[in-house]
Amino acid sequence: MPDNSSRDDSPRYSFLQRCKFTLAAACVSLLLRLIGLTLRPTMSFDPDTIDPGLTEYHARIFPFWHRCVLPATWLFRNRNLAVMTSRSTDGEYIARVIQKFGYLAIRGSSSRGGSQALLELRTLIGNNGTAVFTIDGPRGPRYVAKRGPVLLASMTGVPIIPFYVAVKSAWILNSWDRFVVPKPFSRIHTHFSNKIFVPASLDDAGIEKYRLQMQLGLEHATRVAEEKLGIEGTTPGDLTTGAANE
Repeated sequence: MPDNSSRDDSPRYSFLQRCKFTLAAACVSLLLRLIGLTLRPTMSFDPDTIDPGLTEYHARIFPFWHRCVLPATWLFRNRNLAVMTSRSTDGEYIARVIQKFGYLAIRGSSSRGGSQALLELRTLIGNNGTAVFTIDGPRGPRYVAKRGPVLLASMTGVPIIPFYVAVKSAWILNSWDRFVVPKPFSRIHTHFSNKIFVPASLDDAGIEKYRLQMQLGLEHATRVAEEKLGIEGTTPGDLTTGAANE
């Protein structure tokens, strides 16, 4: 029998679907460039995090909530960051958009292709690369962090740095993640939480311990970023007691 262990199980799309992906990515990219040029960004940092000059992007793991993909894509463009993106149809749209802004799309998620994607990211970090996770994607539940960054940090020894991009004036889509589309000339603020170092060889209880620590860091980053812009809080306060949806 043939060896299918390295078989490519990526989705197969029809010609019409590929045309739709290409057109949608071009339109979204153009819209984001036009809006992005008008945005007014600021940033803040916890004491033990990346330096304010934003030079420590190499060999790091950055998780953030799925809803702020668009402003984050604009802010951190052209820095050779690798983003774990699901193999779903939604993930295909996102992958095609972010590639236009200089990101490397690593395809996989907690539900499909996650192990292979983590191995790719481990190799990338070993070559001084940086990994980014939309941590409650691809389909939620919203504001519940999955454990992928913890596994990767345990494998590589590099720190996790949770962050969030808040938008003062935005269109909020009626989607599972309450997706944010910044309005032109909006203020946006990014906050980076403290680094989280994860030891090697964790059991399930240890993985959950650091997942919850990452969850707290994400909620903290969200709260601080929104407070900086005077936005009423959006993150429920009881999520840290919940289990991740694997």
